[in-house]
Amino acid sequence: MLINCVAYQHGRKLSDISVEAISDYLIKPDCFVWVALKDATPEELAVMKAEFGLHELAIEDAHHGHQRPKVEEYDDEVFVVMHLIEEHEHKLNVGEVHVFAGRNYILSVRNDSQRDFLGVRARCEREPKMLALGTGYVLYALMDAVVDRYFPIIEKLETELETLEERIFTKGAARSNIRRLYRLKLKVTQLKHAVTPLMEAAARLHSGRVPKVCASGRHYFRDVYDHLTRLNASLDGIRDTISTAIQVNLSMVTIDQTEVSKRLAAWAGIFAVATACAGIWGMNFAHMPELEWEYGYPMALGIIAALSGFLYWQFKRARWL
Repeated sequence: MLINCVAYQHGRKLSDISVEAISDYLIKPDCFVWVALKDATPEELAVMKAEFGLHELAIEDAHHGHQRPKVEEYDDEVFVVMHLIEEHEHKLNVGEVHVFAGRNYILSVRNDSQRDFLGVRARCEREPKMLALGTGYVLYALMDAVVDRYFPIIEKLETELETLEERIFTKGAARSNIRRLYRLKLKVTQLKHAVTPLMEAAARLHSGRVPKVCASGRHYFRDVYDHLTRLNASLDGIRDTISTAIQVNLSMVTIDQTEVSKRLAAWAGIFAVATACAGIWGMNFAHMPELEWEYGYPMALGIIAALSGFLYWQFKRARWL
């Protein structure tokens, strides 16, 4: 679906144009066309390929989707893939945006995502001096918008992790803690898959041999790279803390199980003594004088009670009970 198609010259908007008129504006000096598509069909991608002369491999990646974040260069064209992370019902939905940037065109194709980039377009139009830098600045603005959307999600993950850390020492919460920690770890992994490859790819846009499209805005791409570095470090810290929390939680479970085993062993020892005494006096021997004694039965019960009480006191002293 076509979201918008706009022509710009010298950093200012000329007009909204039709797809058929794109070629007329591409030949104008200092003019570029910015097209935005959502969930593009193969037919729409074919039209864009014909209008802008896009590389076949890049079009194939945009059509199939499910790509790893990356930056690829085809002659004078730069192709960028980024993941769009959105939280919905306590789960992270992963979409994609594919950006084609050439000397006089910029094409963004958004898939499986509800959040648009209208704010990015408005921001660029408010800064005509920056927009005059060309399509490289628009590419930076799109990348910056995608990366900035990761920060609130990471802040929520950090808050959730702090809450879970406080619950670790709560009795009876071990099972739910483990379940929530693993769900949190899955979210961190999804973000890592979006941030780390993009960070490695963004380094190509500000250092070394920078593509011609990005040469005028290389310092801005370095800012994007710095943000991604911060995000990646935060995710590494969260992941390490989650691993530690899981280990502590498992240790607490082991401690609780040990306490239960101690109690069971203590009570088993007490009943073992009582059982041994009852077994001795339950034998049918002829010469057991206490069986014929008037107070033999109370004496047997008293001995069993005394031994059991002594063992209970010993186990209580050892904190087994």
